[in-house]
Amino acid sequence: MMRIVMIVEKMLNYSLRRQSSRILLLFIVLSLSFSFSQTTIKGTVFNEQNKPIPFVNVFAKKDSLSSILNYSYSDNQGKFKITIKKEGSYDVHFSILGFETKIIKIDVTSSNVEVIKNITLQEKSFSLEEVIITADKAISVKKDTVVFSAKHFLTGEEQSVEDLLKKIPGISVDDSGTIKVGNQEIEKLMVDGDDFFEKGYKVLSKNMPTHPIEKIEVLNNFSNNKLLKNIEISDKVALNLTLKEKFKNVWFGNVDLHYGFGSENTYESRFNLASFGKKNKYFFIGNFNNIGYDAVGDIENLIQPFRSRDEPATIGDNQRINNLLSLNPPFLSFKKSRTNFNNAELASLNAIFKPIKHLKIKSLAFFNWDETNFFQNGITTVNTTDSNFSNTEDYQLQNNKKVGFGKIDLTYDLSKTKMLEATTKFNSGNFNDNSNLVFNGNSTIENLDYQNRLFDQKINYTDKFKNNKVLLVTGRFIDEKTPQLYKINQFFYQDLFPSTTNANNSQQRSDIKMQFTGINAHVLDRKSNGDLLELQVGNEFTKEELTSQFSLLNNDLLVDQPVGYQNQTNYNVNNLYVKGKYRLKLNDVSITGNLNVHQLFNSLQTDNVRQNQSPFFINPSISLDWEINDNNKITSSFSRNTSNSKTQDVYSNFVLTGFRSFTKGTGSFNQLSSSNLVVNYQLGDWSDRFFANTFFIYNKNHDFFSTNTTIDQNFVQTEKILIQDREFLSINSTLDFYLKKLATNLKANISYSKSEFKNSINNGSLRTVRSNNYNYGLELRSGFKGIFNYHFGTKWTTSEIQTNINNVFTNNVSFLDASFVINSKLNFQLQSERYDFGNVDNNKAYYFLDFDMQYKLSEQKITLGLSAKNLLNTKEFNTFSINDIGSSSTTYRLLPRYAILKLGYQF
Repeated sequence: MMRIVMIVEKMLNYSLRRQSSRILLLFIVLSLSFSFSQTTIKGTVFNEQNKPIPFVNVFAKKDSLSSILNYSYSDNQGKFKITIKKEGSYDVHFSILGFETKIIKIDVTSSNVEVIKNITLQEKSFSLEEVIITADKAISVKKDTVVFSAKHFLTGEEQSVEDLLKKIPGISVDDSGTIKVGNQEIEKLMVDGDDFFEKGYKVLSKNMPTHPIEKIEVLNNFSNNKLLKNIEISDKVALNLTLKEKFKNVWFGNVDLHYGFGSENTYESRFNLASFGKKNKYFFIGNFNNIGYDAVGDIENLIQPFRSRDEPATIGDNQRINNLLSLNPPFLSFKKSRTNFNNAELASLNAIFKPIKHLKIKSLAFFNWDETNFFQNGITTVNTTDSNFSNTEDYQLQNNKKVGFGKIDLTYDLSKTKMLEATTKFNSGNFNDNSNLVFNGNSTIENLDYQNRLFDQKINYTDKFKNNKVLLVTGRFIDEKTPQLYKINQFFYQDLFPSTTNANNSQQRSDIKMQFTGINAHVLDRKSNGDLLELQVGNEFTKEELTSQFSLLNNDLLVDQPVGYQNQTNYNVNNLYVKGKYRLKLNDVSITGNLNVHQLFNSLQTDNVRQNQSPFFINPSISLDWEINDNNKITSSFSRNTSNSKTQDVYSNFVLTGFRSFTKGTGSFNQLSSSNLVVNYQLGDWSDRFFANTFFIYNKNHDFFSTNTTIDQNFVQTEKILIQDREFLSINSTLDFYLKKLATNLKANISYSKSEFKNSINNGSLRTVRSNNYNYGLELRSGFKGIFNYHFGTKWTTSEIQTNINNVFTNNVSFLDASFVINSKLNFQLQSERYDFGNVDNNKAYYFLDFDMQYKLSEQKITLGLSAKNLLNTKEFNTFSINDIGSSSTTYRLLPRYAILKLGYQF
């Protein structure tokens, strides 16, 4: 009996990690002692030279989608033994790094007592992109976790976690800082198991140094709620950074001072200070620069992170205010740091406290001051059936923002199966945007002042009342307001308001207020066979107020407030719903049915006219997951959805949305219906040598809001209209392939999207607008062991819009980066880029060259560096774009050539 106890205890420690329950151990021992119906499978695992292989993972599953029924491993002599207690057909897996996984089929019947199987495994090189597993375990796999040893990927030139993650096989980081594993964005980026920033992880990845990091863990099938692990069906992925032992329970960090020469007042300063203890953790960040570097990323992902509505406890995540006016630079298919004339200051103070065993308190204080400048000029051509003209614009924009954000998370473990979570957020943002615009020769000054105030309180209670059953109760309250004052020193609207003759400027005051209150109860019941039943019931109440006041002025004197251009809208929506979802497993196929029932109570008041409505609708969906084998997977889903119109759809009069643009809502209730089909085929996995993924999406809006647009050279008025049948089709394929002989990883991407809808111009009949977009490109990244490595990529984008005329153009972006690690102290990098924009008059290509060098004066302490950007001193670039009413040719100003000296100190 003692031998049985020792064997079982060893199995538990290996497979269940730190779960060492004596009660469970006693239960298993008794089961082994008194069970006489079990079948034992035993034997020896050999390699191709007939030598035994120790420590081979051996586990049994009903099928590829089922959970593991029993688990063991081979001993020092390669011998294994595993038991199965129920009759049926089972897959027994044999796996270990460096060998091909082998699966054998075992049929267990009542007559089985003992089955002897000797297994031979074939050797293989296990690779993830350019990395091959070696004896020192650069990469290891533990169930749902892939662990990368940081030292095997550090080459010395990395300045932040973001730089390190770019070198991890299977992980990609785009120009905006978005981190993906395979094709999926990560859920969060943690440090030693704790998360500071949720979806705003870019603040961490862009600023944290790499020298304290020991390992990077990729956590598959991740659950944000620890009590939902192995109960919810999760395809989420997260990253966890583990620290070296010498950096635990001590203060560490780095200070970097960069200052320019040969250019005026170019600088960057950054600091990090951290301490990660068992009870308390502190992480302080500071960044100050005017070199175009964005140290924050998308700040909205920090303040109001958004998750899928299917995820538990996400009530209210889709509630936020959409501003009427915005003076922001356009999105460019161009590296942001080249056009970002900035003066940014960032400070983030983060702490985690564990005052008592069962209580964790996370606090975050975030401050961001930024002044950015943007320059462009161009010509916009309108070419429709009855309108043909061109406008010239010379545009200088300055954005000033001051954002303060605070958050406190409380997590209290009432017991091992009960947990209470509370999150409190407060945001205060002040924004002042100014533009100097020369429009068709007229000097025009715009000014937009606005604020954002947000209070957000969420409380979540989780009760795992049975081993595979969980109850979640979530309540949330959100209060948000955004007042705006917009002024323009010109009066362009003589044709729109002919009776107003003495106005010389205009302004608009607006205020949007939103309050949300919601409560949701959610039960998840994971069946023993892997099926999952989910039931939800909840109520959400949203109250929004929109006020806008448009005024025509003569200097500071009010001339007119035109009728039809003032809004006072109150829109209330009460959503009472019941949701049911069941996932059925049939061997390698899973079928999920979803039925959402909504009873809405809408109330709309516009211009002292009140309307009420009580729509009832059902949103069904069905999905199918088919795991053909370990390398081939197909997932598909079809849904029919009805959605309620938003506040920005229902206001009844015009609002000013730009210096020459007015927009009007419908002034009435509407529910919009759509159908959506998604098919995904996956060959291999992101950690395999070859991985391919294809998505097919088809969406049809049976009802949608289109526009009737009145176009004049000095103004554009757009009214929303409800019409039927808009279609969208998208196909996207990607592949990753490691070329072993070349020690290079190849990535290729090809995509196509097509949309078709109808709109109206100048009160004419509906016209059909078709658009086609093609994207195709590839990347090559080397993994040489010598001093030199390269990263090359190129991408073509073709856009086509068809109306009464046909517009089409093709852009190309290419890059080549070269890295030279001379020795442990000296390294340097060259980054080059080439941009070719189609339909530009001079058909000119634009080239950029950057240089970075680092020299470690003192190992792991002091670093000297030199960085030079835009060495070719390209001062501007010209692009071409198209839309359904014409085209635009625009020139953008670039940051000039500069060089900075760097001094870094790590401690």
